[in-house]
Amino acid sequence: MNILKSIAFITLGSSLLLGAPQQAKQQDKQFQNVVNIGKKSSLLLLKTLGSNMKRHMKAGGPMQALDFCSQEAYNLTQQVNKKLPSGITVKRISAKYRNPVNQPQGSEKEVLSSLKKLQSLHVILPKQIVQKVNAQTYKYYKPLVINKQVCLKCHGNIKNKDLKRAIDERYPQDKAKHYKMGDLRGAIVVTIDKSVK
Repeated sequence: MNILKSIAFITLGSSLLLGAPQQAKQQDKQFQNVVNIGKKSSLLLLKTLGSNMKRHMKAGGPMQALDFCSQEAYNLTQQVNKKLPSGITVKRISAKYRNPVNQPQGSEKEVLSSLKKLQSLHVILPKQIVQKVNAQTYKYYKPLVINKQVCLKCHGNIKNKDLKRAIDERYPQDKAKHYKMGDLRGAIVVTIDKSVK
């Protein structure tokens, strides 16, 4: 997906619908339904991971937060997926991933690349992107930006040698460092497969 297609889809979304008025209304309703499902599902994941991360950071600082991330974050994501309706899944992706399970797949790489390009052009990132994968499947992307200083304790230029060593031991192929405030961290992806009942 090139940058111009991304921008067109983001800005026009459901407002540019071709065909008969009835078909346009149906497409608009379907688009809004995908957005609502995406927002609700991504918020559930963010709240679940965020509240746990905050609790661990407060209790034991970055080292305990690292323990949480490496031991519990993936399992909590799976628990969130079990709470979602059939045919809906949620995950985190990043081009600079720490855990390989968060590596983007297929067109997800192109979406992240488009978001990075927008950010490099100093364009305000969209709150969401909706991608139609096929007649039955959509992907909802919520961009994630480093917007809290505490995130940089583990994802910035890490000064704590013990923490740096612990991260290197657990994630030998770690790419999720040297971020600055405002950098694109990745996205939450909600896949909505309407063929699954």
